[in-house]
Amino acid sequence: MKKTIFILSLLCIGITATAQEHHQHHGHIHPMDSTDVFFRHLKLNELVVTGVTGDTKLKNSTAPISIVSGKELRQTTSTNIIDAIAKQPGVAQITTGSGISKPIIRGLGYNRIIVMNEGIRQEGQQWGDEHGIEIDGQNVNSVEILKGPASLMYGSDAMAGVLILHGAPILPEGEMKATVSTEYQTNNGLFDYSLNFAGHQKAFVWDARFTDKMAHAYKNKYDGYVPGSQFKERAGRLMLGINQPWGHSHLIGTIYHQTPSIIEGERDESTGDLECTSSDVKTYSKALPFQQIWHYKTVWDNSFNLPKGWLKAIVGYQQNQRQEFEESADEYEIYFKLHTVTYDVRYLSQEFEGWKVAGGVNGMWQQSLNLGEESLIPEYNLFDIGGYATVSKSFDALTLNGGLRFDNRHINFHSRNFNGVTGSIGAVWNLCQHTNLRLNVARGFRAPNMSELGSDGIHEGTLRYEIGNSDLKPEYSWQADLGIDLSSELISFQAALFANRIENYIFSKRVNTVMEEGYLTYQYTQGDARLLGFEAGFDFHPIHQVHFENTFSFVDARQLHASEDARYLPMTPAPRWTSELKYELTHHGHTVFNNTFVALGLECNLAQNHYYKVDDTETRTPSYTLLSLSAGTDLNIHKRKVAEIYVTAENLLNRAYQNHLSRLKYCDINNATGRQGVYNMGRNVVFKLIIPIEL
Repeated sequence: MKKTIFILSLLCIGITATAQEHHQHHGHIHPMDSTDVFFRHLKLNELVVTGVTGDTKLKNSTAPISIVSGKELRQTTSTNIIDAIAKQPGVAQITTGSGISKPIIRGLGYNRIIVMNEGIRQEGQQWGDEHGIEIDGQNVNSVEILKGPASLMYGSDAMAGVLILHGAPILPEGEMKATVSTEYQTNNGLFDYSLNFAGHQKAFVWDARFTDKMAHAYKNKYDGYVPGSQFKERAGRLMLGINQPWGHSHLIGTIYHQTPSIIEGERDESTGDLECTSSDVKTYSKALPFQQIWHYKTVWDNSFNLPKGWLKAIVGYQQNQRQEFEESADEYEIYFKLHTVTYDVRYLSQEFEGWKVAGGVNGMWQQSLNLGEESLIPEYNLFDIGGYATVSKSFDALTLNGGLRFDNRHINFHSRNFNGVTGSIGAVWNLCQHTNLRLNVARGFRAPNMSELGSDGIHEGTLRYEIGNSDLKPEYSWQADLGIDLSSELISFQAALFANRIENYIFSKRVNTVMEEGYLTYQYTQGDARLLGFEAGFDFHPIHQVHFENTFSFVDARQLHASEDARYLPMTPAPRWTSELKYELTHHGHTVFNNTFVALGLECNLAQNHYYKVDDTETRTPSYTLLSLSAGTDLNIHKRKVAEIYVTAENLLNRAYQNHLSRLKYCDINNATGRQGVYNMGRNVVFKLIIPIEL
């Protein structure tokens, strides 16, 4: 132990000396504004995160947290918000074409991840393989990614982690601002535009946005255009509120509408071509089969400044309507209607003599109705409530925190009741100004969802018959995290190791019973599992203009006490290495083109040889490497920014590939080539324009 401390101390001395030398050679440090990429890693220590005991500086967070800034989101090519953050270390996505993505954190997904949006948990039938996250990405200004069990603050379903999607901050008093943005993608003809108007006048605040997006079928080198991959989205948001010295009260309303077609992957037996129900494969109109999703949300967000802390109260109502049309565009076969009420009341203390305490009560009520001819899962009512308390203590170079929580969830299906006691304890040691060492141990809890408990029918999205298991027990986990981050003006380095042990891990297993001709039958079961993995990131910038960033993610997910074919958990992402070399031509200048950069990117997904082999449920996925080229600039007129312009070429070499987490990998075999499934998107050139208008 003494030897380890000695080595770390030498690293601190070396980094500090390097930083001082670099400062002497390269002059004065630029002001640290929110768009400064060069000092991003230095500023991370000063960033404030919310996914812990109140607002805490990132350097004092014991739990592993990643942050994606608004600038990074604007420079990223994506078709939805999950796609935009899926290349972050430890994060992946389950995809169905280009329009539907589900997050994976450290090998776990579905109802093991909570997505927080507008201050409440997003609830929209996320148990389904082909059910995406019904959120307008244009409303997201930054993202916090909590990795590992976060049940202490968020209750059941936060076993793998939490995605906190933050909107734009309230403008300063007296300001008004409008923004117009648009984007075009060449591969699938994606076109979108978004209009925003926000302001803050005499304590009255508002923020309004409208977004429209559409895309036709995408294409790749092997399949050509992929019928059924087109989609349309339309979303609106309005926030009205007051900000006063006593706190704030905001009322938020959002509406989201999406009509994604469903990729069936059926092929002509002789030619191998994908079959298309529409005469125009590049149509923007929906084609059978397709889904229609409406998501409505109303949130009342309140915060009160007390003499020694803050009282926060937030209540929200969501309604999710999901219809599936198979034979007729006028008659739905499946219609789920989900009502959700969420509530959260918590107290956060100010820091006193290094101490901070927090406590609260949160939970939700749900009612799910089946209004269609088919019923994959039964109707149900759900109510859960959880109470928690946390405490943290800061010393000169050491921060300790911990807490406990109790949850109770009741589902009227077979009158099931689930209880869970969770908690966490952690420490972060600021060895020096540039080095932090973190250790955290957390207990996670997740009650089984209704699909796992009671499904009984054909799930068209997964092309199989699913049977639930009403005897399932809740999942419990223990996870330990060890991390270190080093930063200076020359280099930054982050590494994190984790070990996760899950009791009663729930998954679907193929059974021999034939419930419906033409469909394989799967039933939910459970067993114990363990996941081991690590993430690492390295950024080298020898001069202000050059950045060489690299990340690596790996997770080994296994089922314990299982046969050789069943030893690996399904839907585990492959090891991934990403790299980007960026050169900034201008930076904080007063030229017409400012903050101008060009970047060459590489994404290497290694072969996934660890997969769930039972009855060919999964197959091996070979490795592949994708190249990208991007450029961007701010356009200034009279020293005032009038536009941001970005151009990106993804999959520059038009590589034909299948991601291991793509559900389309298991579609029909092409008899002409012998290849199975549908491939991911080919080369895609993206043009993005953002015009800010200050009023």
